[in-house]
Amino acid sequence: MPHRPTIPSLFAETPTLRPAKKDWINAHCDGGARGNPGPAGYGALIQNDEGTVLAELSEFLGIRTNNYAEYSGLLGCLQYALDHNYPRLRVVSDSELMVKQIQGKYKVNSPDLKPLWQEAKNRIAKLEAFEITHALRHKNKDADRLANEAMDRGMRRAPRDDTRPQAPNQPAPPPPKATPYPTKSEAPPNPYAKPDPMLRGFTKDGVIHVLGSTTLPDGIFVKIIRE
Repeated sequence: MPHRPTIPSLFAETPTLRPAKKDWINAHCDGGARGNPGPAGYGALIQNDEGTVLAELSEFLGIRTNNYAEYSGLLGCLQYALDHNYPRLRVVSDSELMVKQIQGKYKVNSPDLKPLWQEAKNRIAKLEAFEITHALRHKNKDADRLANEAMDRGMRRAPRDDTRPQAPNQPAPPPPKATPYPTKSEAPPNPYAKPDPMLRGFTKDGVIHVLGSTTLPDGIFVKIIRE
């Protein structure tokens, strides 16, 4: 019987290919505002799965809230992945509110955050795979540093260095004003002072009679104790 070559079926099931670990990139993002609302900024550190730093993002946002800044950090990471053709992104954030809203565990009630949440979902839909997890702040130090650098830039703050030599012909800064010392204060009560002696007397026909020759001054209040 002649051998017939096997023709592969058009409906044969193709094996599912899982993305290789090296195809993922990892982002730590953070956002903050000094005043809430106040001068705000976000920062993000993006690495590949081997730990190589791919990018550091840091942007001043103007006068915004903390949550606005947190969402801006997430949007920055998503946009970086899309712009640089990284289809799989993992994000770590210390904002529990934002993470659980993206995961669908919390509702988005704020009208200020809803457009940001929707934009984040739109960008996530363009990726092949996406994960987001919550971490405590001490595990998000690099992103926190970048966010603070953004806020410093926006507020035109520079690190203070009192050890730098003073420029020539520049007047010395005025000394700090001293707090004036109080010139008069009331003496505290003496716990060892003897109390005033109790006067004794009696009442008759609504009139107070004090025993002895003591004369009461005008306007004094008298407490009568029944014996």
